[in-house]
Amino acid sequence: MEYIWAPWRMEYIQMEKREGCVLCEILKQDKDKANYVLYRGENNFIVLNTYPYNPGHLMIVPYHHINSLEGLTDDELHEHIDTVRRGISVLREVFNPAGFNLGMNLGKVAGAGIDEHVHTHIVPRWQGDTNCMPVISGTRVIPQALAETYQKLEGKF
Repeated sequence: MEYIWAPWRMEYIQMEKREGCVLCEILKQDKDKANYVLYRGENNFIVLNTYPYNPGHLMIVPYHHINSLEGLTDDELHEHIDTVRRGISVLREVFNPAGFNLGMNLGKVAGAGIDEHVHTHIVPRWQGDTNCMPVISGTRVIPQALAETYQKLEGKF
């Protein structure tokens, strides 16, 4: 039997759920490297997902704390999509994935873990990056540490 070591998952499972918006907290802090913030634009920022589906899993987040696309201004929305495009371009350059999943989960019922602050996920995908682990044991294997992923992407935006 093979064992998988993913100690960062336990921190997530056991952590006390904080009040307030974690994405807004990241914005307020001047600790981009510690928070895995890769880029700050005029209206949006790029941050590594702390609990990724795959290495390089990015989130594009507007500064505007709102839970829907309809509430974003045209400038915020246009920059958001441009930043998604930029994220894909950098991930292609650095990791050369075979494809991408892009997604927004609007509302808890739609699967949003942070439902009060709209954001877009970019998940790089490679042939064979899925296996029986999620189905059989509800476990996802991430083969790269966040700090290493951040180091590869730092300065590319």
